[in-house]
Amino acid sequence: MAWKSKSHIPVEAKPSTLRQLLPLLILLTVFGGIAFVVYQVYLGATKIRDNTEKRMARRNLVFTKDGLKVGVKHVEQEKYVDATQNWVVKAWNLGNPTPPVKRK
Repeated sequence: MAWKSKSHIPVEAKPSTLRQLLPLLILLTVFGGIAFVVYQVYLGATKIRDNTEKRMARRNLVFTKDGLKVGVKHVEQEKYVDATQNWVVKAWNLGNPTPPVKRK
C-alpha cells in the first residue's frame, strides 16, 4: 500500500489578524474601564478633601504635616500673651501678700 497517500490531516486555516487581536482589544477595553472608574473615584476624593479643607478653614482648623492646628478667632498673638501674663502676675501677687505696714 505504498501507493496510497499519507493519511489525510486537515490543514487548519491561519487565524485572521482581527481574530488574533481580539483578546488584546478586550483586555485593553477592560483595563480602560477600570482606569476610568479609578480616575473618577480619585476626582471625587479630591473634591471631598478640598471641600473639607475649605469648611475647616472657615472654622480656623488647618491640617499640617504636624497634625491639626486650631486657630483662635479675632485674637492676636500679642493680646493673647498679654492677657495670659496678666493673669499669671495677678495670681503671683495674690499668692505672695505684702508684709503689713507698721504705723506709728
